[in-house]
Amino acid sequence: MRHTLTTHDGLGLHVTTHGREDAALTVLLAHCWTADEEDWHYQVRDLMDRYGTDLRVVTWDARGHGRSQVAPLEACTIEHLARDLGAVVDAHAADGPLVLAGHSIGGMTLMALPEVRPDLVHRVRGLLFVSTSSGDLGTVTLGLPEVGPAAKRAIPHVLAWRARHLTRRERRRTPSIERYVVNRLLFGEPLRLRDAGLATDQLICCPPATMEGFYRDLMQHERLAGLAAYDDVPAAVLVGSADRLTPPPHARRLASGIRGARLLVAPGAGHYLPLERPDLVTEHLVALVEGARAAVR
Repeated sequence: MRHTLTTHDGLGLHVTTHGREDAALTVLLAHCWTADEEDWHYQVRDLMDRYGTDLRVVTWDARGHGRSQVAPLEACTIEHLARDLGAVVDAHAADGPLVLAGHSIGGMTLMALPEVRPDLVHRVRGLLFVSTSSGDLGTVTLGLPEVGPAAKRAIPHVLAWRARHLTRRERRRTPSIERYVVNRLLFGEPLRLRDAGLATDQLICCPPATMEGFYRDLMQHERLAGLAAYDDVPAAVLVGSADRLTPPPHARRLASGIRGARLLVAPGAGHYLPLERPDLVTEHLVALVEGARAAVR
């Protein structure tokens, strides 16, 4: 079922819910920067096939992404994403326990939740961090150490320039830059064309303020210390060995910040694990769901 939610600062968020409103457990899936809720479409399919309406599953297009309202540049922050997550929980997650999963900036959103909505932390019964980082993103080389930090900063600005000066139709007709970013920087091996095509189209549809505003905030993201709020919550951290945006050392650093967190490195995979390794991501999500359901009984 599709919904529209108004954020604390007046933006419209597109939200999709599956399962009963009164289900005993709710799973919320936060997507990657420049993507949309389709980032998780394999996992939504798998969860609904396994649990049917007995499990509440909620996805949404983050502010400035997908079918949600375009956000001004200054409103594109991880803190605002965490506030939005809290609003989605309030509107669509009843009062019971939660399993939270976040891909890339979606994972950073989960890290910011204790700062802005500490009242929700006690409800969290499982955490899945996928291809994400707890901070220090300025050190990431994108696998291109020879190009230097200036060239790295140029990538979102070039994409934003194209979004600002070319129509979506024009960019879809000549998506060479967007396709290069997806194929070279976001995906590992094997590369499935349908998944890379989805990520490319999501990138083409991304507004310029979303690219530039969140990039600026990502470079300030540092939330390792705050992860202790989730100590002893069952948590898994997944990363691809070929992830150029949030590489394995970032995953290890993140896992070290939550007592008992498990780390798994997927050989050959890039940054888009929900699409590249859907069965692996579903497996770990199901394990968290099963643990949370057992605790509810």
